[in-house]
Amino acid sequence: MAEGEVVRVITKERYLLIKVPIEEVSINPAIKELLEKAEREGIETVFHRFLLQQPQCGFGLLGICCRNCNMGPCRIDPFGYGPKRGNCGATADTIVARNLLRMIAAGAAAHGDHCREVAIVLKLAAEGKAPYKIKDTKKLIAVAKTLGIPEPEKKKPEEVAKEVAEIVLRDFGKQDEEPMRVTLGYAPDARKRVWTKLGVMPRAADREIVEIMHRTHVGVDADPLNLLLQGVRCSISDGWGTSLMATEMQDILFGTPKPVTTEANLGVLKEDTVNIIVHGHVPVLSEKIVEAATSKEMLKLAEEVGAKGITVAGMCCTGNEVLMRRGIPPAGNFLMQEFAVITGAVEAMVVDYQCIMPSLPDVAACYHTKIITTMPIAKIPGAIHIEFHPEKADEVAREIVRVAVENFKNRVKEKVHIPKYKMKVVAGFSVEAIVEALGGTVEPLVKLLRDGTIYGIVGIVGCNNPKVRHNYSHVTLAKELIKNNVLVVGTGCWALAAAMHGLLRPEAAELAGDKLRAVCEKLKIPPCLHMGSCVDCSRILNALKALSEALGVDIPDLPVAGSAPEWMSEKAVSIGTYFVASGVFVHLGTVPPVLGSPLVTKILTEDVEKYLGGKFYVEPDPRKAAKTILEVIEEKRRRLHWPY
Repeated sequence: MAEGEVVRVITKERYLLIKVPIEEVSINPAIKELLEKAEREGIETVFHRFLLQQPQCGFGLLGICCRNCNMGPCRIDPFGYGPKRGNCGATADTIVARNLLRMIAAGAAAHGDHCREVAIVLKLAAEGKAPYKIKDTKKLIAVAKTLGIPEPEKKKPEEVAKEVAEIVLRDFGKQDEEPMRVTLGYAPDARKRVWTKLGVMPRAADREIVEIMHRTHVGVDADPLNLLLQGVRCSISDGWGTSLMATEMQDILFGTPKPVTTEANLGVLKEDTVNIIVHGHVPVLSEKIVEAATSKEMLKLAEEVGAKGITVAGMCCTGNEVLMRRGIPPAGNFLMQEFAVITGAVEAMVVDYQCIMPSLPDVAACYHTKIITTMPIAKIPGAIHIEFHPEKADEVAREIVRVAVENFKNRVKEKVHIPKYKMKVVAGFSVEAIVEALGGTVEPLVKLLRDGTIYGIVGIVGCNNPKVRHNYSHVTLAKELIKNNVLVVGTGCWALAAAMHGLLRPEAAELAGDKLRAVCEKLKIPPCLHMGSCVDCSRILNALKALSEALGVDIPDLPVAGSAPEWMSEKAVSIGTYFVASGVFVHLGTVPPVLGSPLVTKILTEDVEKYLGGKFYVEPDPRKAAKTILEVIEEKRRRLHWPY
C-alpha cells in the first residue's frame, strides 16, 4: 500500500471501514474479488485493520520499548535527545536483545507444544489408547536408529514408537547439562562442534525457553551478546529438536509425504457441497476430519440436507499437512482465512492453534459459517468449542463434521461468491521423496550442484504480512531464483503462495533457466518443491545435512541460502535463528524490530557469521534480495572451486 494513500472512510453500522487500495493488497485475483465483496457488505478484514493501525509505533518498530516490569513502559529516544536508558538502567542494546529473545522463546514454545502434542498422541497410539496407527514403519525404524535405540527392527513397531515418544518427551524437561538426545542424533558433527565451543548446545527444550524468560526479567542478563547466545541455543532446541521431531513423528503416524497432485486457491470450494476448512498447524485432528468427511455416514447425511458431497479444504499449515499426505486442496494461506468465510460458502472453519485470527467469529457472524475451536489453549470468543482429545479423536471428528453438514441448510445463496481461481499443484516433496526421485541417493544432486547445472538451493519459508503486498515477494523472489538455475524448496505460507501462483506445477519449468529446466523436465518435477508446513523447515535442515555429509563440508560452505520474504510471526524468528545457527545466509523481507540498537543489528547481520557461519540480511525488495542471494551462492561456489 502506497504511503500517503488517500482513503475513504465508510460509516457502516457501528464501526468504521477504511477503503483499501485493492490493487496494492495482493497479487491473488481471488482476494481482490472478495475484498470488493467485503467492502460492499461492510466486513472489516485484516487489510482494513492494518490501515487503521497507521502510523505504527516507531519505538516498537525499532525494538526500543520495554514493558517487562511495572516501572515502565520505557522507551529509548533513537535520536539521542530523550531517555538513553530505561528506568532500571537498561540501554537500547539490552532492551532490543531482550525483546528479540522473547520472540525466539515464543516461537520455539509454539513449535515445542506442537511437538509435545504429537509425541503424546504417538505414545497413546503405541499403547493402544488412541485411534491412530503407525503408517510408516520404515521411517519409525530410521528415526529410532538415529536416536540410538538399539536394534529397533527386532522389536514390535508399537514398542519402538513408545520408546521414540518417551525420548522426545524426556528432551523437553530433563534437568541435566547433557545435550538434547534429538540434537545429538540428528545434527551434523561439524555443527555440534561449533555449538559446543560457543556453549549453545541445547539441554532441554522447555529449559531453554524458561531460561530466556528468566534472563529477560528485570535485573538479570543485561549483556546483549550473552542474551543473543541464549537465543541461539533456544532456537537450536527448536530446529534441531522439537520442530524436527514433530515432523518425524507426524510422518510415522500419518505417512511420509510423496508427490500428490491437486489444486489450490479459493476456487477449490464448491457451491453444491458442504465446505469444511481445516486451519492451523497440527494434523492430529485434521487427519481425522478428513476421515470422517469421507465416511459413508457423513456423506449420507450431506445428501439428506441437499448437498452433493463434502469438500474439505486446507488453510495455512494444517492445509499443508493434509495437502501433502491426503491431496486435500488448500484454499489459501494466512492472510486469506477471513476471505474464505467471506465467500459465504463455508459451513465450518475448524481451527487448532497458531496463526488463527481472533476476528474470524466476527466475520463469520455476517454469514452462516461456524468457527469451531478445538484446543483448550486456543479458544476464541464467539466461536463454538468442541474440544479435541486424542483418545476420542474419531468421535470428536464425527461431531465436528456433523455440525458442519447440518449447517449447510443455513447457507444464504445470495451471499455466496466463490472466485473461480484455482491452480494445479504437485506437492509433498519430503527428503525421502526427493532422494527417491533421484534414484535412491543424493549423489545425482551433488553432481548437479558441482557442475553448476543446479547453481544453488534456496529455501523460502515463512508467513504473510499485510505490511507487504500479499504473495508478491514470495512469488517474485522464487521466479528470480529459478530463472538463474537455483532450485527452490520451501514450506509454510510460501508453499501455498507458490501453489496458488503456478510455481508448484511441472509446467513451471518453463520459467527456469535452461539447465534447471532440463533437470525438471527429465524428473517431471516443478522448479519449486513443496516440503510441507512451517514445522517442516526441519526437512530442509535434514537435506542440508545430507548434502554437507555427501560433500564432506560443513553447511556454511554449501551454495545455499534461506529466505522469509513476508515473515510476521515469532515462530519465524526462531526458524531464522536456527538456520543462521546452522550456517545459512538468511534473507528477511520485513524488517525485524532491532534497528534501535546498532550493536545488536551489527551482531545479527555481520559478526555472527564469524562464529556460526550464517547471518541475517534484510531487504524488502525481492528482486534486490535475489541479486544478493545469487552473489552469496556465487562466492560459495568460488570457494569450493566449482564453476561460477
